[in-house]
Amino acid sequence: MKKILMLLWSVMLLASCSPDDGLGNETPDIDPVLTGEDLIVCNEGNWQSDNGQLSYYNSATGELTNQWFRSTNGTKLGDTPNDILQVNDTLIAIAVNWSNIIQYIHPDGTACGATENVPNNRRMCSDGTYLYITSYAHKCGDKTFEKGYVAKIDIRTKEVVATCEVGWEPEAVKLYDGRLYVCNTGGYAFSENHEYETTIEVVDAITMQSLRKIDTGCINLYGEASQAGQYLCINSCGDYYSVKPRTVVLDCKTESFRTYDFPCTYNTTDGEKFYTVGSEFSYDTGEYIYYLKTINPTDDTVTDGILCDAITEKLRSLVSPYEIYMSPYTGNIYFTDAKSYATAGYLYGYRPDGTPVFAEQKVYINPAHIIALPKYK
Repeated sequence: MKKILMLLWSVMLLASCSPDDGLGNETPDIDPVLTGEDLIVCNEGNWQSDNGQLSYYNSATGELTNQWFRSTNGTKLGDTPNDILQVNDTLIAIAVNWSNIIQYIHPDGTACGATENVPNNRRMCSDGTYLYITSYAHKCGDKTFEKGYVAKIDIRTKEVVATCEVGWEPEAVKLYDGRLYVCNTGGYAFSENHEYETTIEVVDAITMQSLRKIDTGCINLYGEASQAGQYLCINSCGDYYSVKPRTVVLDCKTESFRTYDFPCTYNTTDGEKFYTVGSEFSYDTGEYIYYLKTINPTDDTVTDGILCDAITEKLRSLVSPYEIYMSPYTGNIYFTDAKSYATAGYLYGYRPDGTPVFAEQKVYINPAHIIALPKYK
């Protein structure tokens, strides 16, 4: 009997030491604390020179590593990387346009596969299970197309599982409520027998069937697009002569849109507003005109400048602005200057209050795309 009582007493003691004593005194889960963010800069290099590169900024050490992909994998990245996207916590996709591959890497830079049958690939988006990518080409594997297309790739196998023909030379693609919104450009109008496009193609992301076209009335919907919830910010380049560039803001929920009389060549978002650097070029004058605008799509207001005077003035001082990116983790804003487009460019980073994150960083030729990798403890 004494042994039984001792056993019961031991069980009671163990129970009293349990993390959950029934009184709500469980050991709390500790949420990770954001300590900073590293950056990957995708440098396009020079077209047909096979010199695209990745640069990596380490926030803990303050060091920038150029030729990061090559030093990690012992091989070149390829010719003209045109887009970079973090698909999930373990996978990053890089659209290497003129090498006709989508290169996949882990966040530590190690290569982990490629998709090689989407030539002349352009821009990407993902739902975490599938990667969607546009292409100017007329072929994907055994399939042929009159115009361009968007391909759907299973990220587990890296294989194309479906395609949908869209308009001529499609660029940006974004996903909202099970639908893809594909910006058609007609960018080869100067060399091929077709006109510039003015449409956004709506595609069912599950069936990969085109549902309809939204005619914006604005030609050449070329370049990056950013997404703030149901809203997309899209650049219209014009024709570089008599047709001026414009900005299109699409409400994907209602599929209505508004247009503005300035370009948004490079644009980013904090999830509520769009921050845009517009570059207007004319072959008639050979000159660039730049616009710095902030757009609030919910109340249709536009203001000059971006965030604060210090950031606005720094952007105005750039020779050749080439990318703007706002981190979804810290709210810091990063941008690049391509300078002459033939020599090394520079990377800049600022907090929203205008204080620098780091001193200017010399990257590589045509630093066109940036993603942030959050660091936690």
